[in-house]
Amino acid sequence: MQSKPFDGLMLKQLVEAGLTWLRTNHQIVNALNVFPVPDGDTGTNMLLTMTSAYNEVSSSGHQNAGQMAAGVAQGALMGARGNSGVILSQLWRGFSRAMHGKEVIDAQTLAAAFAEARDTAYKGVVRPVEGTILTVSKDIATEALLAAQETDDPIVVLRRCVLAADRSVQSTPEFLPILKQAGVVDSGGKGLFFILEGMIRFIDGDPLDAALISVQPLSAMNLENALEDVEEGQDWEVVVDFRPNGDFELQAFYSELEKMGTSIQVGEGEGMYRMHIHTPLEKRYEPIDYILGIGTITKVAMENLLAQMEDIGSKAASNHLELATIEPGQIGVVVVSPGTGLSRIFASLGVAAVISGGQTMNPSTKDILDAFENLPTDKIIILPNNKNIVLAANQAREVTTKTVRVIPSRTVPQGLAAMLHLNPDGDLDAVAEKMIRSLDNVITGEITTATRSVEIDDVTVKDGQVIALLNGKLAVAAENLEEACLALLEKAGTSNYELITMFYGEDMKHTEANRIADLIRENYPSQEIEVQEGGQPHYQFIFSIE
Repeated sequence: MQSKPFDGLMLKQLVEAGLTWLRTNHQIVNALNVFPVPDGDTGTNMLLTMTSAYNEVSSSGHQNAGQMAAGVAQGALMGARGNSGVILSQLWRGFSRAMHGKEVIDAQTLAAAFAEARDTAYKGVVRPVEGTILTVSKDIATEALLAAQETDDPIVVLRRCVLAADRSVQSTPEFLPILKQAGVVDSGGKGLFFILEGMIRFIDGDPLDAALISVQPLSAMNLENALEDVEEGQDWEVVVDFRPNGDFELQAFYSELEKMGTSIQVGEGEGMYRMHIHTPLEKRYEPIDYILGIGTITKVAMENLLAQMEDIGSKAASNHLELATIEPGQIGVVVVSPGTGLSRIFASLGVAAVISGGQTMNPSTKDILDAFENLPTDKIIILPNNKNIVLAANQAREVTTKTVRVIPSRTVPQGLAAMLHLNPDGDLDAVAEKMIRSLDNVITGEITTATRSVEIDDVTVKDGQVIALLNGKLAVAAENLEEACLALLEKAGTSNYELITMFYGEDMKHTEANRIADLIRENYPSQEIEVQEGGQPHYQFIFSIE
């Protein structure tokens, strides 16, 4: 056990340990999604933020703790993704601020750093909400200050902070009723706990690569994003559906799979399990042979990951966008778009840059910054088009010398409505004001498939049902797509509006989208119905009602 102050090199080791433990368990954090939708990505956002933080200092030899902390904070700032990632970066920013000029970290310095981290994170959020990662950071700081009055050992302080974080996470449903309704704890707070717990596990010599096993619902398995985790040598993706024989020990199952490959996921639904793994070429049949010995296989899928990556690259090349040419002094608009079809629509409306992303993959502060830094103008408007990207957009605004206005568009339809008010040669503030006012002129509906059974906002949802969100709030649970669409439009009061635009997702054919549109036309003969390719993942439809 460390009983003396530690330096910058020790801090770097602790950051790496926190990152590793979070990586091991980030799918557990992802699964703590309040809404039963297949895009809970808090764990992924925090993991990518921490990865950027560590990468900034991975080759640093600074023994000075303050300098090392400054590097970690800078990396976290540029890599921050989603609300959870941005708040995490603010925690590191405050931590670094308290460490400025400090050669080493003792108990009192560590407590002061946790306190400054808390204060910076709270100041970075316009309307702080208790029962979130902010509350957990506050409880950590409180415990750190108490512990520093009783010990000079920074490791003892850190150990007590881990216990405080765990207690705080467990109490988050008491602050946020929606967490209690969903039967989960706050995901961001849980991610922060894993980071600190990883540090203590490193100090204690405990393994950091053995996951706390968690089975997710089959419908929540996000295998599309597994391509992002492809490791060198893990060239094949194997997915097996099976029913186990007798007692099924999940920990033993994981242990055997870890000998064969990486990116292991396990989903379960009504006694059926789905196993996902990436393996080297020579081991691609081993998971199948192993599962044959413990259960009955019902389906096997195998894909060459290198070929998939090449296909993705080819599609990206074929989806080249004709973006607006911006002259110096004009307004350049940067948008975040979740699908290729939507990107083409934004391009046709005059945007200067499109960032691929959305609810499923939030772009980082650096992604947003890179999108406009090389544009030949200093007048920039950013349309995040997602509530989980607004903070990262604001953070990009703060670290550039350009004049940037962030329009708080929380949905794609809001972003499209805002684009109708673009005047590239107009006054930046006047254009931004018109865009902001336009956000309330459109209603957004989203159709997807529930990933678990839950009751929220008086809507009872069963795993696998088709659900509808109205302006981000769960509104409908139905047995089929047609029922969900019609119920959503009824709740939206569509009869009082003129135009319904349906953006269909990447897994839906144009003919099927038209079939649903014809059904809607029968029910709303006075409204104009338009069908557009959206190309967004997970959501069968995004509705814009105006």
